[in-house]
Amino acid sequence: MKYRKKPVVIEAVRYLGHGMVEGGEVPDWKREAFEQGVLQPTNGADPLYVYTREGRMLVSPGDWIIKGIQGELYPCKPDIFAQTYEPVEPT
Repeated sequence: MKYRKKPVVIEAVRYLGHGMVEGGEVPDWKREAFEQGVLQPTNGADPLYVYTREGRMLVSPGDWIIKGIQGELYPCKPDIFAQTYEPVEPT
């Protein structure tokens, strides 16, 4: 049997390294994740760790940080992100 992923709208930022994100504007949920310890730097500024439901995962510069539909954060490699997501026009 085959299944198709339901269309959902997510929030995401592309991590560029050294605390920077693509577009320059850091969303509030990313700041809150640092304050709560969900996002943590490694032995410097890069890469980052994100604590997910599956455990600690690495976020390298160029990866996307996705905020899921239940508020959970997880990393996504750029090629997978491009194959899975497309921009949504603001409503």
